[in-house]
Amino acid sequence: MPSADPASAARERQRAGIIAGLVAYVVWGLLTIYWKQLHRFNAFELIGWRITASAVVMAIVLTATRRWGHLRVLLRDRHLLARVTLAALLLTVNWTSYVWAVVHDRVLETALGYFIAPIGTVMVGVVVLHETLRTAQKVALAFAAAAVVVLTVSYGQVPWLAVAIAVSWTIYGYLKKQVPLTPVESMAAESFILFIPAVVLAVALAGRAGSIPNSASTGEVIYALFTGLATVGPLLLFAYAAQRVPLSIIGPMQYIVPTMNFLIGWLLYDESLPPVRMLGFALVWVGLAVMTVDSARRSRQARIPELVPIG
Repeated sequence: MPSADPASAARERQRAGIIAGLVAYVVWGLLTIYWKQLHRFNAFELIGWRITASAVVMAIVLTATRRWGHLRVLLRDRHLLARVTLAALLLTVNWTSYVWAVVHDRVLETALGYFIAPIGTVMVGVVVLHETLRTAQKVALAFAAAAVVVLTVSYGQVPWLAVAIAVSWTIYGYLKKQVPLTPVESMAAESFILFIPAVVLAVALAGRAGSIPNSASTGEVIYALFTGLATVGPLLLFAYAAQRVPLSIIGPMQYIVPTMNFLIGWLLYDESLPPVRMLGFALVWVGLAVMTVDSARRSRQARIPELVPIG
């Protein structure tokens, strides 16, 4: 039987990767609706359940794929362990800010945070790596700064949840690039590092009135138990896509999540979006458009930065 055409096989491989990437980002976007089903519970309790369930699922994945070896390497390297631990703490801040915002009817602020995060990555390059800003990056930062000012006026205060999401995600992404682990391996390590504190947190809050063990319906318990699979599932799809699709293709997909959050918060949950607040979002979008076009033009000459999957 003749062998398959290599070009056709490569196209099929890339097509499968694109589909996996799109599904991963759409699922991440839909997680807002998922968490909304648990809106009456304490956000910190939900994070405890999420981390605990994620660690259990990751243990099953590592066992099935026989990939426990990287943890032994991690334990022998104290500098690497320190970076992964710091990344885990930042991920906790990001997840907590996001879940708290969702259950308190502030989904639009999560969209803003994840829209701003790519621009924040540019700031990390300037502050940490001492990179020189290109003209397009200066324009993008100017629009982002203007957006924060406009939105501060609109909200009557600095949109701290959006800032917390953007800053924690930006620094988390920078740290992830310094760690020689795959997305699956690093997520497993972070989940295991946070496992005991997460269990303690969930148990400590379990005795409160209105907690999941004391007041959840059967459906809500199922939602809580499956937070681990909801977290790890899209990550596995992203890892599959990242191995098969050029980052120049998968890169723009990162805007699917904040776009979905924006539409979900505005249209599905009817969150307030007066004209001045819409102007703030529009300023962010213009800045992102300028930066994206500039990056696309330069991608042929320079390596495209690694993406960090949205947790």
